[in-house]
Amino acid sequence: MAGDRSALLGLLLYLVVATAPTLLFWIALRLVPAAVAALDERRAARRPALGPSLETLVADLRRLRRELRGAPQRTRVRRVALQGAYDDVLLEVSRVAGLDPRPLAAATGRDRAFARLLTEAAVEQAGIALDPPRDGPAAA
Repeated sequence: MAGDRSALLGLLLYLVVATAPTLLFWIALRLVPAAVAALDERRAARRPALGPSLETLVADLRRLRRELRGAPQRTRVRRVALQGAYDDVLLEVSRVAGLDPRPLAAATGRDRAFARLLTEAAVEQAGIALDPPRDGPAAA
C-alpha cells in the first residue's frame, strides 16, 4: 500500500510540474496587459491637459471679437479668415468650458451666423464675458 501512495503522489507532482509553466505563462499573458493599461491610465490622469488653457482661449476670442467689430477688413479673404478663426476659437472655448459646440460645428452657410449667436449666448451663460468692461480689473 505504501507504494501506491508514492506513485499517486509522484503522478500528482508530475502533473503540477508539467502544467505549472503553461498556467503561469497564461496568467502572465492575461494580467500584464491589464496592469500596463492601468498604469497608462494613471499616467494619463497625472499628465496635464494638452492645448491652451481656458484663459488663453478666452483672451484670443476677445481679441478676435474686437478685430471683427472694429474697422472693416480691406479684403474679403481677410474678413473670411478672421471669421473662421473666431469660429474655431469659439468652438474650442465651448469644448474646454464643457458646453455643447454642436450648433456651431454643424452649421453651414446662412445658418452659421445664427449658430454663432447661440454658441456665444451659451458661453456668456456659462459665465465667460465676451465683452468685458473696460474700466474694471478684467480690462487687461
